[in-house]
Amino acid sequence: MDLGGLMQQAQKMQREMRQVKDELKKRTVLGESGGGMVKAYVNGSQQLLKVEIDPQVVDADDVEMLEDLVLVAVREGLEKARELSDEEMSRVTGGQFPGLF
Repeated sequence: MDLGGLMQQAQKMQREMRQVKDELKKRTVLGESGGGMVKAYVNGSQQLLKVEIDPQVVDADDVEMLEDLVLVAVREGLEKARELSDEEMSRVTGGQFPGLF
């Protein structure tokens, strides 16, 4: 392949990657803990969008448990978002750059 063809291929991949990133912003994954009592919604760009907490899990005498549940739900949501991003980007890159995006 000549240099011009290689540059065109690289530019095409960049356009496709930008498109995937734009689409990922619109997709949402859910992280949960406490049997679904705490939910964290994260978009494909790994931005935390919303946290829902069931009132039953709120205990003024055990704030630490609630903090742990929130932390677990957010971490799970972020991990799912990372996996979603990696899957979508690997479709564009042919799996050549895993974990890079």
